[in-house]
Amino acid sequence: MDDKKYILIVEDDKYIINFISMSLKKENYGYYVAKSVEEALSLFYANRPDIVILDLGLPDGDGIEVLRTIREISQIPVIVVSARQEEQQKIQALDMGADDYVTKPFYMGELLARIRVGLRKSLIIQNENPEKVYQFDYLCVDREKHLVTVDEKEIHLTPMEYKILNLLIDNRGKVLTHNYILSEIWGSSQGVESGNLRVFMAALRRKIEKEPTNPRFILTEVGVGYRFKE
Repeated sequence: MDDKKYILIVEDDKYIINFISMSLKKENYGYYVAKSVEEALSLFYANRPDIVILDLGLPDGDGIEVLRTIREISQIPVIVVSARQEEQQKIQALDMGADDYVTKPFYMGELLARIRVGLRKSLIIQNENPEKVYQFDYLCVDREKHLVTVDEKEIHLTPMEYKILNLLIDNRGKVLTHNYILSEIWGSSQGVESGNLRVFMAALRRKIEKEPTNPRFILTEVGVGYRFKE
């Protein structure tokens, strides 16, 4: 059985295609290359890759169209790699379901690291049973016992803090926008101030981080949202 992971590269710049594909080949990933929206969707349906690297500026349309279509039928990781640096465009892509956003120019080592994170998350999605116990470094969350410990010492979280922590853990490695977190936790982002979210995040950091001002787990993506990092 072929256990190689296959990546769909959606990009129309031949130099970037060569740069990414050569690096993926060295890491023993398989890959497909699409240079347009039409070709991307065709290859996606035909091959069902394990992860998608998506440029937004394509000759026959916007890569957002590809993302929207993929998200209608699949939750596979999608990493946007784009020259668009405007904060609002990043937020739009992330709100629509992108797992990550890498701005051109980029280091291939960083992209490979984010690919590995995305593939780990896809394994969790494929698993029918959610993690009962999450443990990494000094943090442990036992969902069956509703218990959170830091260095094996129990800490008390409010119900809201506990919900936020579990949302971050389930999406670890992925940038979650303010609106996404607000809608998932409060049911809607309407009428809930992002300032309230910052208060909860600050309180959560004080409880689970050894150095809240230099966090190990909950990282801030300035102007966009938060990322839980392993």
